[in-house]
Amino acid sequence: MKKPQKYRAHILVIRLSALGDVAILQPVLKARAEANSDVLFTIAAPPLLQPLFEGIDNVRFLGINKRQSVCKLFAQLKAVEPTLVADMHWVNRVIGVDMLFCLNGIKVRHIKKDRQARKALTRQHNKRTEPLKPSWKRYDEVFDACGLNSANPLLTQQSTNYWTANDSQSDGHRRIGIAPFAQHAGKVWPHEHTQKLIEILASDKQNEILLFGSKDEATKLEDWASAFENVRSVAGKQSFADELRLIASLNIMVSMDSANMHFASCMGIPVVSVWGATHPAGGFKGWRQDPRWSMQADLPCRPCSMYGKKPCLYGDYRCLHAIKPEDVATMVKSIIC
Repeated sequence: MKKPQKYRAHILVIRLSALGDVAILQPVLKARAEANSDVLFTIAAPPLLQPLFEGIDNVRFLGINKRQSVCKLFAQLKAVEPTLVADMHWVNRVIGVDMLFCLNGIKVRHIKKDRQARKALTRQHNKRTEPLKPSWKRYDEVFDACGLNSANPLLTQQSTNYWTANDSQSDGHRRIGIAPFAQHAGKVWPHEHTQKLIEILASDKQNEILLFGSKDEATKLEDWASAFENVRSVAGKQSFADELRLIASLNIMVSMDSANMHFASCMGIPVVSVWGATHPAGGFKGWRQDPRWSMQADLPCRPCSMYGKKPCLYGDYRCLHAIKPEDVATMVKSIIC
């Protein structure tokens, strides 16, 4: 992909995983692209996420297989002929690619993850509880280092009053999404809590409830949905682009600390998020979501992990059990009713 003549620069933006982290990048990249219409951006990310970046005139998408060798990955990325690289990932594989770009005379700007601060936040003793810099802000700082014009502050600043419930349903009908799963056990609410939340919300027949998940979770979600007329599972039934359209039609999403929280945030949908081993202070709260909508237990062991991978110190994930479905339902109703 050669840089068209109308662009003064071509920035290759690299973020190969995870899905939620790429989703956090989307609104930041969109805002910067709009503020720098004379710059071409190519985002290298998992192929599944291409629909997130469609419709932005000066943004191109490059689907990447992150498991290929560093040399093959570099060859694929170099072929787009960037004039500058913005590394939003900064892991060993991508650092190797960065070095090859530098050897070829292409400058690289990379994200600062502050891993020491992450360790201080998640350790069990002498824990530092100050919130870390949000991920979106770290991405934005990389674009600053690239010498780009600043984005519209209304698009980038955090706000607790920005989102309001979708009011397209004037008859009182409400569409509620629930995404009850996550990649790691430390971020998954107990199944009985999810079932109770569904029961509470489904008792109001003006609520239509959509259950989101992967194909692997479809059987469980179908089982939960079958007990109620106004609940249905959409897991594994449509393309990712169609799933995004469904999310955009919601009045609200209830999600774990997972990719669906970030997908809904990208669509401008309010999210009531459930947090266990992880914590919004780690910098991964949904884009511009009200911090009051983050449901969590005040336990001294939290957070014990940035990503929910670590086994529970007590073996019972009490942080997740402590969040009651009745409280989550009350929060949902306070936002959409």
